[in-house]
Amino acid sequence: MHRDVYGEALAEYFEKEELNTPLLLHSTYGDIEEMPVEVFFRDAEDFPELEFIALSLCDGKVLDVGAGVGAHALYLQEKKFDVTALEISNTACNIMQQRGVQKHIQKDFFDLKEQNFDTLLFLMNGIGLAGTLEGFRKLLAHSKTLLTDKGQLLFDSSDISYLYEEYRIQRPEYYFGEIGYQYEFKGIKGESFKWLYLDQETLIKIAHEEGWVVQVLFEDENDQYLVRMEPRK
Repeated sequence: MHRDVYGEALAEYFEKEELNTPLLLHSTYGDIEEMPVEVFFRDAEDFPELEFIALSLCDGKVLDVGAGVGAHALYLQEKKFDVTALEISNTACNIMQQRGVQKHIQKDFFDLKEQNFDTLLFLMNGIGLAGTLEGFRKLLAHSKTLLTDKGQLLFDSSDISYLYEEYRIQRPEYYFGEIGYQYEFKGIKGESFKWLYLDQETLIKIAHEEGWVVQVLFEDENDQYLVRMEPRK
């Protein structure tokens, strides 16, 4: 059983409002970054424009997937939305409960069954949990089982092809947006996981093949973009 080092860092920050040692993120493109944990605890005034647009498009019953410590769920709750926060980390769930998130489920997205939502919201590149292109197809198929007739997916992603130039590394044999990560906190490494970043062309192609209508609604200067999708009727 791997330790939830991500959760441990969140818990320490929640308690002390700072970290004595940084949460590190190792990646397959060879970088080790410090993960700014405070970003998970942001208030609405710190949400970027892209997230505000996504939140304003939420409709009906909302599932905030990969909710972290509930930043977006709390915002929607204040706006009187029926929102459920979904998060796999038990520690993160405990923290969001203490922060006032009323409805939360601790589960893997793919294990969620027999529930229906009007909006599935994946912010902060939450769609990345698909891990691979094949995983993205599975995520779309599974999303159809969770959506009402008028349901929608809202998520952001980004084209990371620039990383390969920046780090002067060769593109892999597999899709270049499939990145491997591993958290490290206080010398302890968590389980390694894959995270998916989609370029728009690949995203649109797969979505169409899987029977979805796609709208790209917004792009920022960092190659991040916001997408709204619904199953083709």
